Amino acid sequence: MKYRKFGSLNWEVSALGFGCMRLPTVDNNPMSGNIKEDEAGRMIRRAIDQGVNYIDTAYPYHSGQSEIVVGKVLQDGYRQQVKLATKSPVWLIHQASDFDKYLNEQLTKLQTEQIDFYLLHGLDKERWEGTILKFNLLERAEAAVRDGRIGHLGFSFHDQYESFQTIVDGYDHWEFCQIQYNYMDVNNQAGTKGLQYAASKGLAVVIMEPLLGGKLANPPQTIREMFIRSGAKFSPADWALQWVWNQPEVSLLLSGMSSMNQVTENVSSADHSGINSLRGEDLKFIEELRQKYRARTAIPCTGCSYCMPCPGGVDIPGVFRFYNDGFMHEDVGTSRALYGRFLAENERAGACLQCKACEAKCPQKILVSEWMPKAHAVLAEGKPYENQKG
Repeated sequence: MKYRKFGSLNWEVSALGFGCMRLPTVDNNPMSGNIKEDEAGRMIRRAIDQGVNYIDTAYPYHSGQSEIVVGKVLQDGYRQQVKLATKSPVWLIHQASDFDKYLNEQLTKLQTEQIDFYLLHGLDKERWEGTILKFNLLERAEAAVRDGRIGHLGFSFHDQYESFQTIVDGYDHWEFCQIQYNYMDVNNQAGTKGLQYAASKGLAVVIMEPLLGGKLANPPQTIREMFIRSGAKFSPADWALQWVWNQPEVSLLLSGMSSMNQVTENVSSADHSGINSLRGEDLKFIEELRQKYRARTAIPCTGCSYCMPCPGGVDIPGVFRFYNDGFMHEDVGTSRALYGRFLAENERAGACLQCKACEAKCPQKILVSEWMPKAHAVLAEGKPYENQKG
């Protein structure tokens, strides 16, 4: 196992961390609480035996069961071999005392006296301003650090770069953060700019979704053919992981593993990871992959947001992003699930007023009023994509 510096802390973390969001389940539903506890236990302990020293979970994972299972698995001396991370369910906090209520519940579920790395979960501009600052939760967290319930405080993030920088700059005692990052997300959410900014501030940066929810491990046929023609030295999954590990600002890569085979493959991948280990031709190949994926984009939206705000409240770039992701990766099921999870009903395509105010402002001249019914049909009504682009 390779190890890397964890921000400004005097501690080295395994290049691979075990994310406990996609543990094997009885009903093969990756989000359900019906975890195959024996199998999950064998997987997590095998990873620890192979050198993984960072285990990540969260309050809502597997319908609240992930923390309970992790707590059981880390008995018999395994807790002492790892750093344990979990996350505060910020969206459930409606008064300051709720922070401690959930933290104490998590300590009980995890069967531990201290959570080594505690994250404020899924921060965006709204949660930062409307919950964290409103209820002075940073003071609550600092008190928990002082009394030993928390070792180190950080946050995970899902929003645009501007909000990321605001949050990083909004508190002087962050020690780490967690962002979505992979070779297709260089300009999405925090992106490369956010990765480098956080690292420049001394924060450790934990990477989630290095395989974009598994999409980069199972590419569409046209992308898979690129790997075959190139005689690629890595599998599609390994290429994506090695690209993340190649970045010197990355402290740790999390993988949500759901089978023992994935544990074996990911540990092997981590064993030959390294900073700046990819050469010019390797990086050129990744760029060619990125461009090939982008050529599959259905709607030529760049996410510039010139179309916003929408008079009807629709998140136009968000709708197009979910539509494009499903089309690009041939995984409309995931796009539908995320669309329903992250966009409020009034932000979805069905709320379009057909006023066309956005079309006059769009630099790409996208006929938004024509695309919105198509997006609604695919993402909300379950209809298939039309075989057309633009």
